[in-house]
Amino acid sequence: MSPKPLNNTKKGKTMKSPRLRLSHRRTASGALALITIGALAALSGCASTDQSASDTAATFSPVAQDNTSEITVWADSTRLPAVQAYQKLNPDVKMNIVTYDGSADGSTYLQTKVQLFDRTGSGWPDVVFGSPTDVTWASQPTTAGSVPFAAPLDEGLVDQSTLDNFAKGSLTPCEFDGHTYCLRNDIAQVVLWYNKALMDQWGYQVPTTWEEYEALGVKVGQEHPGYLVGAVGDTNSQESYFWSSQCPAQQLQDDGTLRVALQDTNCTRMASLLDNLIAAKSVTTQGFFSQGFDGSKVLMANGPSWYGQYLFNSAFNTPAGQIAAANPLKWDGESDAYTGNVGGGVWMVSSHSKNLAASTALTKWLTTSDANLQSAPTYPAYTPGATTWLANPANSSYFADDISGPFETAANQVWTGWSNTKFSDATAWSSVVLPAITAGKTLTETLPAWQSAIVNEAQSVGYTVTTK
Repeated sequence: MSPKPLNNTKKGKTMKSPRLRLSHRRTASGALALITIGALAALSGCASTDQSASDTAATFSPVAQDNTSEITVWADSTRLPAVQAYQKLNPDVKMNIVTYDGSADGSTYLQTKVQLFDRTGSGWPDVVFGSPTDVTWASQPTTAGSVPFAAPLDEGLVDQSTLDNFAKGSLTPCEFDGHTYCLRNDIAQVVLWYNKALMDQWGYQVPTTWEEYEALGVKVGQEHPGYLVGAVGDTNSQESYFWSSQCPAQQLQDDGTLRVALQDTNCTRMASLLDNLIAAKSVTTQGFFSQGFDGSKVLMANGPSWYGQYLFNSAFNTPAGQIAAANPLKWDGESDAYTGNVGGGVWMVSSHSKNLAASTALTKWLTTSDANLQSAPTYPAYTPGATTWLANPANSSYFADDISGPFETAANQVWTGWSNTKFSDATAWSSVVLPAITAGKTLTETLPAWQSAIVNEAQSVGYTVTTK
């Protein structure tokens, strides 16, 4: 189905935007807090990096600049209020605000339009919200003779101290050839959610290892039939479980070589664990977001930080004061825990922008400003902004315990070996794995078919694949 037409929001006039689907999350309510900020800051000098001099030599040649020119901003409906808030705070900045699908659900609308603009030589937006997958093509020429759409932000646009303040690994999807092509808007680090009221009532201890989680899941299946410690039927379930197990389902060896090795023990151990819990009937092959799903039977859920508000609160209507979060689980014998990431968008500045000063200032404000981040819908990737977000009672008062510790811990434990690629990791999981387990097959016996599907998709977009 073709994307709906874009809608413009000019200064002084707002056109009604269409209802757009959002990837992995729902639109959060509440207005963004507005505070007075100073005039637009001048761009900083070129920042230093850890790469060699040859990697970081200046290669970006901006077009002729006009710091009074209008900037065009493309955002999804969730981020639209933040852009409008910036416009209200900075009325002298000329902005043409456009709503589009934000690359939700694997949309290629942005890429298709940029390829058209490359051919016609005009039309590029100055600032764009998108998915990490967008960066894989936006950091490279999209057509013969074109320049990459995204500007390298580390080349004189964003200072290194700002880049260093993003959560560990959160900018990895933005980095190619030693440069940083986007700023991360939010992350969706995976934590262990649990119903504290039920856990206390039944005398259960919150697990700290995967082995304890498995043992408790088997016990729940025996002692409280019908209650669940997880689900694998959503299109992003693999990111909560297999990513957290450091499974090399899509691990870039270099920009052109992808490792897809689902027989690795880090994959098979998670498949076996989940198979055991599915057999115990404490992990369901349904999805948490399936129509009519009974959320009152969920004792635990290994899932992203946005589960608290958008799954338990909004979808399940679980009463306040029951749900809590715990640190990511680790495996026995391993000193460190790693976790997955289920969502999170990025902001890019166009290399074609004639007003890089205004474009970069907006992008930095959206991703690093307390004025914006304190009431952002989801957990900010910028660490100081995340601290401000956690201090906002609107983001924490629903829960039974303080979520700050688990959220902050998990934010720096996302495994970077589950790479950002040119294709969505949801496709093979949804088209191959979910039908198989729904039909009664085990995850363990489905791993070869899942691997083949990923390999085929990777090769179709130009990757050289290794399965060792």
